[in-house]
Amino acid sequence: MELGVKYIFQRIGFYLVAAWVSVTLNFILPRLMPGDPASLLLSRISGRLRPEQIDALKKVYGLTNSPLPVQYIQYLKQVLHGNLGISIYNFPTPVSEVIATGLMWTLLLGLTAVVISFVLGNLIGVIAAWRRGGWVDSVMPPLMIFIGSFPYFWLAMLCLFVFGFELKLFPISHAFGMNVTVGFNLPFLIDVVRHTILPAITIVLVSTGGWALGMRNTMIGVLSEDYITMADAKGLSNRRIMFGYAARNALLPAVTGFGIALGYVVGGALLTEIVFSYPGLGFQLLTAVQNLDYPLMQGLLLVITLAVLIANFIVDLIYVRLDPRVRIQARE
Repeated sequence: MELGVKYIFQRIGFYLVAAWVSVTLNFILPRLMPGDPASLLLSRISGRLRPEQIDALKKVYGLTNSPLPVQYIQYLKQVLHGNLGISIYNFPTPVSEVIATGLMWTLLLGLTAVVISFVLGNLIGVIAAWRRGGWVDSVMPPLMIFIGSFPYFWLAMLCLFVFGFELKLFPISHAFGMNVTVGFNLPFLIDVVRHTILPAITIVLVSTGGWALGMRNTMIGVLSEDYITMADAKGLSNRRIMFGYAARNALLPAVTGFGIALGYVVGGALLTEIVFSYPGLGFQLLTAVQNLDYPLMQGLLLVITLAVLIANFIVDLIYVRLDPRVRIQARE
């Protein structure tokens, strides 16, 4: 069934306004910070440069003394053309290229971990609710919540120490080894997978319990509905009732949470990337803050915000497909 055109345009309009607000805040916030970015940038090298060289360097970085409305219009034009400036720390590499490199590794790690934890957690929650009081219900959700309650960085360092240093089962840092040839070849791909497993496991361990507990609680409420009793009275198989009727309706709140989690994937698992020196966007953001790389900070915050908006827009469309009540409203 096709979605209502009016509903789609309403959502697009809402997210376009939200994107404009995000871009505007991304422009304003760095300029409200104490200090002058240009002075902070040039304080280390101004003694070795002539005034005309300093002016030329300011022009390269887009640091001008123009009125704020003029700077704002220029900033909007640059964003629309995909020009996020030049990275100070990675000079003369454009910010877009720096972000593109980190985004690739963040998506690999984050998407893998989020999808695995979402599927595994919800599956455990469905089984726990369906067999309420059984060993899965009694053991798995409490155990996962207990593991997830540990500080994130502590769990990452524990996995790094046990599986990396002591057992030497997995590499302890970076996204690939220095002894492999970068490219689309089997040794490189295998090495990338080996470097991804350990940080992904820490994310899965922390997040699976929340998905499992949320699905279990929602599923218990759904199982008491009349249509579940009717499906059972019609003689439908337990598997069809569990997944086709109960789990499908209980999954709706989890889909919303999945969209939010998917959007924040772009932000990078900051602590995990720091512990494992994984070159994702979270690690890049820390490096940008430490080195006062304002263009890179702005670009990263903008990409993270837009990723959250895009993910939520996609979830809105999926939600309409899953929930008949919302689908009827969308058609009106």
